[in-house]
Amino acid sequence: MAFDNIKLEKGLYTTGKSFTQALEEIDPSENYKGTSLEGLDAYERQLKRFDIKVSGADSDTVSKFFATTDSAALFPEYVSRAVNAGICDENKVEKIIATTTDIDSFDYRSISVGNDNIDFALSSVSEGEALPEFNITLKDKLTKLQKHGKMLVASYEAVKFQRLDLFTTVLKKIGTYISNCEFEQAIKEIASAEGTREFSLNSSDITFADFANAWAQFQPYTMTSLIMNHNCLAKIISMPEFRDSVAGLNSHATGNAVTPFGAEVFTTQSIANKGIIALDKNYAIEKVQLGGVVTEFDKLIDRQLERATISTIVGFSSIYGDAGAVIGSIEA
Repeated sequence: MAFDNIKLEKGLYTTGKSFTQALEEIDPSENYKGTSLEGLDAYERQLKRFDIKVSGADSDTVSKFFATTDSAALFPEYVSRAVNAGICDENKVEKIIATTTDIDSFDYRSISVGNDNIDFALSSVSEGEALPEFNITLKDKLTKLQKHGKMLVASYEAVKFQRLDLFTTVLKKIGTYISNCEFEQAIKEIASAEGTREFSLNSSDITFADFANAWAQFQPYTMTSLIMNHNCLAKIISMPEFRDSVAGLNSHATGNAVTPFGAEVFTTQSIANKGIIALDKNYAIEKVQLGGVVTEFDKLIDRQLERATISTIVGFSSIYGDAGAVIGSIEA
């Protein structure tokens, strides 16, 4: 089949597409429908071509990638996929964003809907009257992009005999780190966005009444997500309102702590004990990413793992500022 004869080289990483996308153009997966290779993407077919097993008890060692010049070109994509798996395992960012925009330039200007000119109060328009305006313009500032990642500091000799299953686990931890960095970047954007609501506390500590007040005034949005630190979460689940018998049964049965109004809770130590960020994940924020996981493919192909970087470049832009809120004070 065609996948057995593809020449693999560094140039496949410089097409402006991902390595797998470049391979798919050469060797489309649709050509394999009804065959034993159906369900594999172009990269996975190359792993099968060179008999490289990347997972399981009988996974190969790192050195298997470097048995030939062609198979060595598969190694950076393996690294990217392993790091991506760690990002997906953490996955907090994807649970608080409304949409993701892929860009191909550092200069990206999102749209602004101007919270001060939006009125979602239900009303009708009489005959002859103009419909209310809904103004959409470009933001006056570019979306700020940041790079997050790690640098590999290991010689090829140190890892070449390690099983790929183990090496994948190590790389996934880098993905978890990147995901956490992106999450911190996202919540800073939510908290500082123009139009973000602020709710003060009725006392020196957060109470159920504070939640009820914020929830009641959060319309027309739904308070889907809450972000707080671990100590604050401990106080919340200790409140009498969350310690009744029905709540306790659900918590013991599922392992999920009862949360205010069913909102999903995320924790971070970057927020103070007496502060919470609330948002409607469907409207609050846009994620902007410049490509996916980026590796120094030339170094990895040439076995120069020392000082090889793995990173992502992302930014976040508020969509509707009032779809986010700060309850109390989040300053640590």
